[in-house]
Amino acid sequence: MKPSEVNRIPWTIPLPPSAGPAVAVIQRLATAGYEAFLVGGAVRDLLLGLPVGDFDVATAAPPETLARLFPQTEPVGAAFGVMIVVQNGTAVETATYRAEACYSDSRHPDKVTLSSSLAEDARRRDFTVNALYLDPLAEQLSDPVGGMADCAQRVLRTVGDASERFREDALRLLRAPRLAAQCGLSIHADTRAALAQHKERIRQVSAERVGKEISLSLTGPDPAAALALLAEVGLLAIILPEVAAMQGVPQPPEFHPEGDVWTHTLLMLSLSQNRSLPLGLGILLHDVGKPATIIHADRIRFNGHTKAGVQITLSIGRRLRLPTKAINRTATLVEQHMRFLDVQRMRPATLKRFLRQPHFDDLLELHRLDCVASHGNLTNYEFSRRILADLKDEDLRPAPLLRGRDLIALGYAAGPQLGRILRQLETAQLEGTMRTRADAESWLQRAHPLPPSPPAPKSDGT
Repeated sequence: MKPSEVNRIPWTIPLPPSAGPAVAVIQRLATAGYEAFLVGGAVRDLLLGLPVGDFDVATAAPPETLARLFPQTEPVGAAFGVMIVVQNGTAVETATYRAEACYSDSRHPDKVTLSSSLAEDARRRDFTVNALYLDPLAEQLSDPVGGMADCAQRVLRTVGDASERFREDALRLLRAPRLAAQCGLSIHADTRAALAQHKERIRQVSAERVGKEISLSLTGPDPAAALALLAEVGLLAIILPEVAAMQGVPQPPEFHPEGDVWTHTLLMLSLSQNRSLPLGLGILLHDVGKPATIIHADRIRFNGHTKAGVQITLSIGRRLRLPTKAINRTATLVEQHMRFLDVQRMRPATLKRFLRQPHFDDLLELHRLDCVASHGNLTNYEFSRRILADLKDEDLRPAPLLRGRDLIALGYAAGPQLGRILRQLETAQLEGTMRTRADAESWLQRAHPLPPSPPAPKSDGT
């Protein structure tokens, strides 16, 4: 199929200002006699009425021509004909049309051939909705593989044979559910069947790449839909077997009328408006310890599920090479999410330490979602919010009445005992029973008296 034979459709959707640098690249290429288009996700999202990200360019111009035409370029995928063109201070990914063949590792093509054919370039892309080419100068859309109709019907379909696309690049197995959830698309029956058929190929993808896809799903517009799709086609059991194990695990109906652990988790994800990775992971993994700890006694119980959940969370984080800070914050959320049961019985010092911990807003939101997606009782959530609103920062973090150097100056030895004394002093401050330095010094003499100084040696009279 020649470029002139590709179906061309009038384009009427206004482009946002962010398209300006990419349009300027296309204008320069057109002036030099080269075909060029806006392509990919930005065009798709404009058709779907979704927020638009970066604008990329596809062109018949070879990389050496791009380097000649634009003063600022950087080859980021020279073997694949991909250049970064800096236009008006903005980096525009600009790729030469190409054909690909032989994916022996199920991830990367063994052979890439640069091309001058738009239609050939379209055939090597993953999904039809990503194979749309917009000419902003002529205001025409080129649709070589039916992506516009799929956008109109809100369907995600592979370009060509679905099995072949997934054999070429196994990471597409995860991209399909993520993209469907991100764009509010249903997966075409043939594509869904191929996902299930080829799910085992995901084992050929590096754990780090799997972790990145999971992270993108959890921070995307609809993480619940993405995770549900992964479960439905059998991929979840391969990449996150600990999470898949939550399916069908019953919960006491008096506390969880919504259903099993998996249903509860998906409901929380669907209710969450926060898209931070630690909170998304916290929602997904807060009850991941339940399958291993379930017992049937007077009722269904999950004794120690938070402790088990922390270990599973850390194990998943290491396996998928997730960011260390994010997984450590997630482990804290998993460990502490049940402590809200005791907030109204906590001593003032314990409560203040609980409320002042780093990222408490995530923990509080996790608790709210946990309640809303189950019994609906927000009493402890409202109590915590009320106490936080009433307390000033100096109430939560009072300036120390005595510091370590003060204790050493008074004659106390450095060491673990010094730390225990300082914590006891802070506890008394948080409880409101100690307010001044004089109070602290008086308490110190009573609670931790220094041993008497040894007598001075007697003089021998010489």
